[in-house]
Amino acid sequence: MKEIILPYVLLNAVKYGGRANPGAVLGHVLASHPELKSKVRDIQQQLAAIIPDVNKLPREEQLRQLHTLAPHLLEEKHEEKKTELRDLTDAKPGKVVMRFAPSPSGPLHIGHAYLLSLNSEYCKKYAGKLILRLEDTNPSNIDPDAYKMIEEDAQWLTRGNVAQVLVQSDRLSTYYDYAEKLVQKGHGYVCTCNPDAWKGLSLQKLPCPCRNLPAIEQLKRYHGLFITYQAGEAVLRLKTDVTHKNPAMRDFALMRINEEEHPRTKKKYRVWPLMNFAVAVDDHDMGITHTVRAKEHMDNEKKQQYIFDAFGWRMPYHYYVGRINFKDLDISKTKTKQLIVDRVYTGWDDIRLPFFRALSRRGYTPDAFIRFSMEVGMTQNDKTVSAEEYYKNINAFNKEVIDKQANRYFFIEEPKLITIENAPAETISLELHPDNPEAGKRTFKTGTDFYITGPDYDALHADVLYRLMDCLNFEKRGGKFFFHSKEYETYKNTGARIMHWLPKSDALVKVEVVMPDKTTRVGLGEAALKKLYVGDVVQFERFGFVRLDERKNNHLVFWFAHK
Repeated sequence: MKEIILPYVLLNAVKYGGRANPGAVLGHVLASHPELKSKVRDIQQQLAAIIPDVNKLPREEQLRQLHTLAPHLLEEKHEEKKTELRDLTDAKPGKVVMRFAPSPSGPLHIGHAYLLSLNSEYCKKYAGKLILRLEDTNPSNIDPDAYKMIEEDAQWLTRGNVAQVLVQSDRLSTYYDYAEKLVQKGHGYVCTCNPDAWKGLSLQKLPCPCRNLPAIEQLKRYHGLFITYQAGEAVLRLKTDVTHKNPAMRDFALMRINEEEHPRTKKKYRVWPLMNFAVAVDDHDMGITHTVRAKEHMDNEKKQQYIFDAFGWRMPYHYYVGRINFKDLDISKTKTKQLIVDRVYTGWDDIRLPFFRALSRRGYTPDAFIRFSMEVGMTQNDKTVSAEEYYKNINAFNKEVIDKQANRYFFIEEPKLITIENAPAETISLELHPDNPEAGKRTFKTGTDFYITGPDYDALHADVLYRLMDCLNFEKRGGKFFFHSKEYETYKNTGARIMHWLPKSDALVKVEVVMPDKTTRVGLGEAALKKLYVGDVVQFERFGFVRLDERKNNHLVFWFAHK
C-alpha cells in the first residue's frame, strides 16, 4: 500500500509548496484505486506515517523521487474541475442584463462576494451586461466615499466586468414621472391618514378614506407632496388588494417625504421613493432580464409584481440564494465605520478587516472569491461558516492562482548569524520559480557566515547534521559550527531540520511583514527583493505568500496573505 500511496503524496507536495495535504491525497488515491475504498482507515494511517517525512524533504528531492517512482503522474494533465452554473430561463446570449445593487454605506466586503460573483459569472456565461446600481434613496446611513469605493471594489472582484454604474439619487425626476403616471392611471393615491389609523383599517381589510377620492384630488395631493405636506403627513400608496392574506401586500407605500439632508443631493429633494418602487422602475428602465438576489427579497418580488402589472411591464426572471453567515467575522459596515472614526482601525483597508480593500492589499485575487461562490452555487440553503473554515477555502483557491506566478525568495525572521568553519566559498544559483525556468534565477555568493532564523538557531543541537537548503550540510560541536558536506544524499536520512538562509552581505534588505492581526515580523531578505515593484506578490520560502506594500527609507514592507 505504501508503494501506491507515496507517489500521490509526493505529487501533492510538489504541486502545493512542498507540503502534502492528507485529505487531498486520500481523494486522489481512492479516485485512482477505487478497490481500496474499503481500506480508508489503513490508508489514513499510512498517510500519517508518510506525509511528515515527505514534507521534510526539499522540493527538488520530492520531485526527484516522483520522477523515479511514478513519472507518469507528472505527465498527466490534472485539469481543474469546472463548476458550471445552471442555465437561466429564456436567457439568450448577448441579451442578458443583470444587476448588483448595494447600498453605499461603505465599501464591499466578503459578504458581497457571493451575490456579485454569481451575477458577474452569469453575465460572462451569456455574454451579457452587468450593471452596478447604487441604491441610495434612504438619505441616512450613507458614506459619501462609498460610491467610488464600491465601484472600484466591484470592478476588482469581477475583473472589470461591470459595464455600467447607475446611482438612484440621480434618477429622482424619473421616479416622479412614473409616480404621477400611476396616480393618473388610478393605480396610486396619496394617503394622509394617521399611520395607526390606516394600519387599523388595513388589519380589518378595509380601505382608508383617501383611497377612492376623485382623480383630480389625487393629482392635487400628489403635487402637494412636494410643497404642502410635511414629513409624516402623507405618503403615496399603490392600490393593490385590501383583502390580501398578507397585510404587507395591502396598499403598500411607494413614496414618502424625508427632509433629511442627502450626502449627495443635499436639500434638493424632499420626496423619496421607497425601495420596491425604485427597484421596479430601475429594473424596467435598465432592461433587467434576470436577477440573482438574497431569498429575503421573495416578498419584495410580490410587491414589485404589483408595480409591474400596474404599468403593464414584464417582470425579470428572479432567482434566489441563501445567506452565507459568518459566525465569528464582523462584516457590519456601520460598526466598522464607527471603529474607523474611533481610530481602532486605520481605514477600510486595515489588514484586520474582511473588506476587499484590505484583502486585495494582502495579495488575494478575485479568482479566489469567485471560485468559492461557484463552489457554493445557486442554492437557497443558508450556509454558516467560521472564519477559519472560510479562509481555509479562500486561501486554498487563492494559492492555486498565485502559486503559479509568485517567485520564491528567502526571508530570515529574527536573524541569527552563524559561522560555519571550513565552508567553501561558492556562487549558488537558485530558481526564482521551481515550475517556471523562464523566470530566471537568484544568485548568492557564500562564504563561512550565514544568517538563519531565530527559531532555527534555537533548535540547533550538538552532533546533529543540519542542512542549509540547496547549499550545504553542517553540524554543531562544542558551541561551534562546522562544514560537513554538500550533497543532499548525505543528509536526507537524518530526519533533522532543513533551513533556509542568507549569506552575510551588505546587500541584504531589511524586511518588515505585517501580519493579519497587525503584528509585525522583522528580519532580512535577499538582495533580489530590491527589484520588486509595489504590488508584487511573492512567496517567502517556508513562511508564506506576501505582497510588497511599501518601500520605506531603508526597508521593504510586505503584507502577509496566507501560507
